[in-house]
Amino acid sequence: MRDFELQRIGLIMEPAAGEPNEAEGVLNPAAIRGRDGQLYLFPRLVAKGNFSRIGIARVLFDAAGDPKGVERMGIALEPEADYELRENGGGCEDPRISYVEALDHYVMTYTALSSRGPRIAIAVSDDLLHWHRLGLATFRNYHGIGFVDVDDKDASIFSALVPDPMGRPTLGLIHRPLFPGTRPEETIHKPASQPQDTYRECIWISYCRLGTQGGRPQLGQFAEHHRLICPEAIWERLKIGGGAPPIPCRHGWLMIYHGVGDIFHPSLHGRKLCYSAGAMILSKAHPNRVVYRAPDPVLVPDGPLEWEGTVDSVVFPTGIDRRDDLGTPDRFDVYYGMADDRIGVARLMVPEVLPAAG
Repeated sequence: MRDFELQRIGLIMEPAAGEPNEAEGVLNPAAIRGRDGQLYLFPRLVAKGNFSRIGIARVLFDAAGDPKGVERMGIALEPEADYELRENGGGCEDPRISYVEALDHYVMTYTALSSRGPRIAIAVSDDLLHWHRLGLATFRNYHGIGFVDVDDKDASIFSALVPDPMGRPTLGLIHRPLFPGTRPEETIHKPASQPQDTYRECIWISYCRLGTQGGRPQLGQFAEHHRLICPEAIWERLKIGGGAPPIPCRHGWLMIYHGVGDIFHPSLHGRKLCYSAGAMILSKAHPNRVVYRAPDPVLVPDGPLEWEGTVDSVVFPTGIDRRDDLGTPDRFDVYYGMADDRIGVARLMVPEVLPAAG
């Protein structure tokens, strides 16, 4: 097995028969350990008409410690706020959750779908069961680039405070603004040799200062920004975006992200999108610096559960769990969407020594 290659454990969750909240899929979960040591998933539950809620489920393990299924526990968030609703629908989608020690709270980022389009929303909890919305993330302009009216997705929060460009401790946010012309459905028609717009085709880190009010976290504007990575390899040439939240490992911050390429398909246009997962390590002290980036995808669609579904040829990582409970801190279980309608889990072993660059 290659370094950073994910080994599939199997299907962990799929739509329940007869459950209307899951009629169009169960996918893209957050994964987080509770104060009780149990692992919880927060899957996106899709009802008819692409109306999405965020559920909550407890992960069940077999005698070897591998995930084997889930126990459903209800709904964590459903569209209620104006920024989550639109005419004939809306959505709370694709959550990621980090426990932020400096706040002693869990912080959820999720995609809020309203008539304005997808935006990053933030909620906090101290018990994983009751969530308080903080609203939409707001951003200061960067060198003339405005984020306010731009679609934004794939956001996650660092579990520890990280230094901003001035060295001040801040909350760090990974996100991927979808500037006009950078969606994979648009870029698939561009030649592979076309130069990239390195301001707009990137995963970004943005930073904000923290505050509290009445014992509850308060977030200000994300005022500083840094372009983290842009597409490099063929498998991610059409788009890259965040995946599971950054998580500490022996080499720094481990980040599993997603990339979109195109593969041959015997259709009128001859090509279709393919979502794969990549891996990189960010510096522990300065997470805007990439220490290592795997040149090849660590997980690509394989088998009927990932080749065929609501959206074909998709593996989409959103949750990660370091297996300290097994005494194996170099093992990480990655939870991912399979073809946009079910959830799989795969195991990653971080090597003792990082592979040589290139």
